[in-house]
Amino acid sequence: MDFNPDRIVLWPGYFDSKSSRRNGRRVAKDSSVPKPDLDGLIWAARSIGLRKIKSEEKVSHPSRPHGKEGRLWVSCKGAEKDLGSGNKEEIMQMVGLKWRELLLERKNEEREATKAGPKAGDRRAKAQRKVSGSVKQAASRANASRKSHGRKKWKK
Repeated sequence: MDFNPDRIVLWPGYFDSKSSRRNGRRVAKDSSVPKPDLDGLIWAARSIGLRKIKSEEKVSHPSRPHGKEGRLWVSCKGAEKDLGSGNKEEIMQMVGLKWRELLLERKNEEREATKAGPKAGDRRAKAQRKVSGSVKQAASRANASRKSHGRKKWKK
């Protein structure tokens, strides 16, 4: 794209908690996320209130040409209007904190959903946890026969 002083670029690699500052992470560890992607970056930017953004997929960072991570263009004037700050570092910190918060919320919701079990009417999940009476009877007969006969040793 042509140079425009009103736009700043946010790369998902700036928010990677697995990489070091030397390898390209631009935010603090508490503002970074594991396995960042362009969709997550857009999701976090929209959730903090950024409206003037443009995404480009299949674009690689100049220092990471092997990974086509994509990038997010943010308007400085739009960010100033929406967030009250047009500074790139402050925008990155806000986006990173919100992104991490959203991921933690999603993890907690998934954890709660697995604890709650399947919903009423979910036939597949119900079938997986359902054990028929005949299966229970067969298992109890097998246990009873094992107890009554004891373990038999193999003869050589």
